[in-house]
Amino acid sequence: MKDVASSSPDTQRGERIAKALARRGVASRRDIERMIAEGRITLGGSPVTHPATFIQPGDIVCVDGKPVDPPQRTRLWRYHKPAGLVTTHHDPEERRTVFDSLPAAMPRVVSVGRLDLNSEGLLLLTNDGSLARELELPSRQWIRRYRVRVFGLVDEKRLKALAKGCVLDGVQYGPIEATLDSSKGDNSWLTVSLREGKNREIRKVMMGMNLHVSRLIRLSYGPFSLGTLKPHELEEVSYKTLMEQIPGLKSGKTNKAQS
Repeated sequence: MKDVASSSPDTQRGERIAKALARRGVASRRDIERMIAEGRITLGGSPVTHPATFIQPGDIVCVDGKPVDPPQRTRLWRYHKPAGLVTTHHDPEERRTVFDSLPAAMPRVVSVGRLDLNSEGLLLLTNDGSLARELELPSRQWIRRYRVRVFGLVDEKRLKALAKGCVLDGVQYGPIEATLDSSKGDNSWLTVSLREGKNREIRKVMMGMNLHVSRLIRLSYGPFSLGTLKPHELEEVSYKTLMEQIPGLKSGKTNKAQS
C-alpha cells in the first residue's frame, strides 16, 4: 500500500484513492472517506485506513468485497427522479434510493447535485465523480429551472424582488427569477430559476413568503433538460453532446483518464 507520507512525486505515487474512486463513480469523495473510516474499502487485500492513500494503475481496490472497475470513458445520463427516493448511496433510515431504482446493467454512478426526498424531475448521473464535482461548482453559473406548486397567497411584487437576492434566518440567498404562471384558489404554479442552489433553497425561500411548496419539479440543469422523460426513465447524453456542452472534456481538464 502506498503510504501518504511517501516523499516520491505524485506521478510515481499514483492517485489518491478517494479521488480515484470518486472519478470511477463509486461515490462522492466525502462518502468515500466515510466508507474508508467504516473499513469498507481494501487495497490489495488490506483495509485502507486513510483517504489520502495512493493507488497505481493495476492495483486491486475492493468496496464491500467487490472489485472496482478501472476508469471508463466519461458518461452522463438524464434521469427523471420521482418523489419518494433519496439521492444518496447509503441511507441510514433505509429509505429507497435513486440508485436502487436504476437498471441492473448501469455502471456505478454518482449524481450531479441532489434532489431531496419529495422533489422530482431532472437529475444528472455520471460515472465520473470528478465531472460531477465540476458541474456542481457555482462558478459554472448554470441555470437550474424548476416548476413549483405552492399553497398560499402569492405576492407578485415580493416574488419579483427575489431577483435581487434575499436573506432568511441569517442565510444569504442569491438572485432567484420567479414568475407566477397560474393560480386556482390557494394553489399556484410558479417557474423558478436560480444559478446556485443551497440545500432546500426554494422551499425555504417560499416559506419565507408564507408559501408552502407542495410540489417541486426540476425542468433543467444548465443545457440539459428533462424533456419528455417519464418518472424512472433515463437516457444517456451522447458523447458528442457532452463534449459540446462541456469543452473541458476535449482537453481532458475534467477527466484525464477519459479515453
